[in-house]
Formats: sequence, C-alpha cells, structure tokens
Amino acid sequence: MASGTLADDIRLKLGTLSPAERKVARVLLAAYPAAGFETVATIAERAAVSAPTVLRFAARLGYSGFPEFQAALRAELDQRNASPLSLYEDAEDTSGDDSAAGLMARSSKLFTTAVAQTLAETPPHDLERAVALLSDPKRRITLVGGRFTHLLAQYLGLHLMQLRDDVHVLPERDVERAAALARLGRRDVLVVFDYRRYEDDKVALAQLTQERGGKVVVFTDTWLSPTSAHAEVVLPSQVTTPSPYDSLVPTLAVIETVVAGLLTTLGDDAHQHMRHTEDVARRAGLV
Repeated sequence: MASGTLADDIRLKLGTLSPAERKVARVLLAAYPAAGFETVATIAERAAVSAPTVLRFAARLGYSGFPEFQAALRAELDQRNASPLSLYEDAEDTSGDDSAAGLMARSSKLFTTAVAQTLAETPPHDLERAVALLSDPKRRITLVGGRFTHLLAQYLGLHLMQLRDDVHVLPERDVERAAALARLGRRDVLVVFDYRRYEDDKVALAQLTQERGGKVVVFTDTWLSPTSAHAEVVLPSQVTTPSPYDSLVPTLAVIETVVAGLLTTLGDDAHQHMRHTEDVARRAGLV
C-alpha cells in the first residue's frame, strides 16, 4: 500500500484499472472519504457498474473484500482526526531505552526517515509550481497557519519578505483579518498551513481565495487537509515524532527547499531586495 492516503493509492493505480473500475475510482474520489462508506450496491449504482466490479476494484487495491477496504478507510480517518491526547492514550508501551541517549537515537531515526520520505514523495511538479507562484512579482502573498503551524507561516513569511515585496501574514484581529480577506483577488496567493484536527476557517479561507480567482498553496500532512480541495498546490509532509505531538520538522525541510528554489528563481532580484532591506534595517538601527 502507498504511504499516503487511500485516495493517493487510488490515484496511483488509475492507469492499471479497467474502464469500469475507473468509474468506481472516480465516484470514490469525487466524494472522498464519505463515498467509501456507502454500500457496494450504492457505489455500483452511482458508478453505473455492477456490484462485482466494485469488489474487483477493492481487490485491485490489495483488499480481500470491501469491508476490509472500509476498515482501512476508517483507520485512516481515526489517524486523520487524532489529537495529541488520543495519540498519547493510544501509544503502546515500547519499554525501550528511556535514557537520554536512547531518546536521541530514536529521535534521530524517526526524524531522518520522516524528512527523507517527505522529500522523496514531494512531486517535483508541485514544488516547481509553488516556487513559480511565490516568486511571481505580480502576485500578492498572504500566509496563514493554525494553532501551532502559525509559527511555520511566520517563518516562511519572514523569508519571503527578505526576497520580494507584497508579502503578508494574515492578521489575527477580526477587523484587520476581514479587511485583508476582502482584498483577495486574482493576483493573490494564499499559503495555508493546516494539519490534522483541521481548522474549519482554513477551508473557508481557501474556498474564498479560489472563488475570487486567486491561487492556494497548502502545506499539510499525509492525510491531507480539506483545504486541499481548493488548492493549486498541495505539499504534504510526514509527521512522525517520538512524542504524541505531530512533528513539524519535515515541513520545515520542505519550506527551506522552497526557499532555496525561490533564491534560484529570483536570482539577482532577490539579491538586490535583500541588500536594500539590509541597508534600510541598518539605517533604522534594527540590526
């Protein structure tokens, strides 16, 4: 099975499916994940195929039957909605080396694997598109994050501010936030950081941007934020960590990869912008 979501696995196997099985796949993807919990008969009717075709589709994905497929989907949703508390309570007692050296060794293995897997699974096209959108001087960039990931939105935003103009972090106060959102239009790029226990307002912001003709870039986990449905670019990251809290380390690696791409793409324009910003900061006594 793929390391991402069942939806990812379905998309990867589209080319190997029969025409009838592809109809089943499209029905499931169009209303994912809810459609996966319908009965075989209902899915077959919506796809205009026979019930055995739905069962063959599940077998193509590696499941012994449709109930096993639904069980896997249910487990995925449990992971998708997990909180630090539930992860802590569900954690198994590893009874391993609890020393500082043991913890560092475990962390080293987890983080190294998570970063490597995240970068290996990042589609080059999506990375290139993200860099193209964020480096376009005609576009205005607005960034927003969540409970913890607002730190990453600010981190990427600070880098962008050194490289180009018209970069903003979405304000927290309601009046300022409403004013910023009211300005959204075709030249805007909204960068959203949204991880499991997804926040409803992020979906609304992404949808609003898309409706206004703007573009949305989403940084998320492997279960994919609902904002992904409105995104031009989706950059998922692994979140494996030795604690019950999801790791942001792999996402940070993706951010810094994007920044490296921006420096290459912007070239001398970025250099001159950095030079000018540094000179202004020095004259103002900020450095």
